[in-house]
Amino acid sequence: MDTKKLRQKILDLAIRGKLVPQDPNDEPASVLLERIRAEKEQLIKEGKIKRSKKSAATDKSHYENVPFEIPESWCWCTLSELCIFLSRGKSPKYSEERLFPVFAQKCNLKDGGISLGQARFLDPSTIGKWGEDYKLKSGDVLVNSTGTGTVGRTRLFDECCLGEYPFVVPDSHISVVRTVAEIDSFYIWAILSSNWGQQYLEDNLAGSTNQKELYIGVLEDMLIPLPPKNEQKKIAKEIARWEKYVDNIDVVKEELSNYIKQTKSKILDLAISGKLVSQDPNDEPAIELLKRINPGFKPCDNSHYENIEFDIPQNWVWATIGDVFEHNTGKALNASNPNGTMLDYITTSNLYWDRFELSIIKQMPFTESEIERCIVRKGDLLICEGGDVGRAAIWDYDYNIMIQNHIHRLRGKVDICTRYFFYLFMHYKLHNLIGGKGVAIQGLSSRDLHNLIIPVPSLKEQYDIASSIDLYFSKLDMITAEL
Repeated sequence: MDTKKLRQKILDLAIRGKLVPQDPNDEPASVLLERIRAEKEQLIKEGKIKRSKKSAATDKSHYENVPFEIPESWCWCTLSELCIFLSRGKSPKYSEERLFPVFAQKCNLKDGGISLGQARFLDPSTIGKWGEDYKLKSGDVLVNSTGTGTVGRTRLFDECCLGEYPFVVPDSHISVVRTVAEIDSFYIWAILSSNWGQQYLEDNLAGSTNQKELYIGVLEDMLIPLPPKNEQKKIAKEIARWEKYVDNIDVVKEELSNYIKQTKSKILDLAISGKLVSQDPNDEPAIELLKRINPGFKPCDNSHYENIEFDIPQNWVWATIGDVFEHNTGKALNASNPNGTMLDYITTSNLYWDRFELSIIKQMPFTESEIERCIVRKGDLLICEGGDVGRAAIWDYDYNIMIQNHIHRLRGKVDICTRYFFYLFMHYKLHNLIGGKGVAIQGLSSRDLHNLIIPVPSLKEQYDIASSIDLYFSKLDMITAEL
């Protein structure tokens, strides 16, 4: 279940009057709007608020091209009509004195919520330049108003996040939406956070690609589907109820996702220790496989590898990567040497766990001798030398490609099940046996890889293990895809 889409669907229904039933006894929104206008006029006369430069009509009949249909008891208005304060913040002078925090865009957390943990602080000598209106209050809707990727992000402010701070003021990249008392600010947040609201903001941004700006006039002019006062409260309560329900779904999804990861790890544990599939006494022992490669092969002693804490079946054998595979690294970039044929190559940025990202492929020259050393053929196992050390995938394409020097190429010396060894690397990575503590070190060198000790089953069991893991993982991945 895509809970993000579900949350948006809830908001979409809410702002269209389809989340809660209408009550014919409710005061129409048009009456509420007229009362708000009168109250604002009184506040203007008293000098408590300033008159907006914007003017608006009284009901939806005066608006052309309304975005969507709303219930009869609702009406359209502009956001500015509902606000007693609608403004961007100011450019502050900062100080090292941690007394008065400044709310910046990064305080609107990407994953939801508000935090002053990374806020900078106002110079105490400049407090007098900030009027009372700029001190954020519970119910203020805060909108990030600058920057591609963050502009439009909307949060509802609550003074409980102040902690010990006396107040917080917004910087110039934050817009503050403060409504009159008769408007439920949670409902305004819902409008601005909905797909429709976010699309409106996106469509009306100004500035360059890298520095998008949400001007305050865009917010002032934004059409608002206004429900009756009582219905606003019902909508807010119903959204909160559904949000709690969806939050529980997210918790369950996270728990299930973690359980799936643990299950996969356990499957690998069983597989690499010879406990996932049954041994067949008629299978050729693994040592015979290794002796076909090297008649003088002698099994490795794993006793001095303290991090390898599992035993293997009797017909398995401890060996090294060098016993089983031919391996090479690719070619280092060398702009000063243009000799050779220009060929496609991949590097660690193309290599992910069990897959390749090939949308961006670069070229460099390879000589005949370099081609033989660096070419990748179908069935080769590729391992990251740096970055996410040990990350692996099998080249399963019907065409060849070259590799850069930060990738190891492993090619079986005899017929082996490469898929088994791919899962072996995944197991070693999960248990820190590659890329840090344990068998190898950061930056997996050819020597380290050559000497990496590994459990080798019989050939038939290699294929049985790989098939079983594929089957179990595919079923687990199907569950994950439904989350």
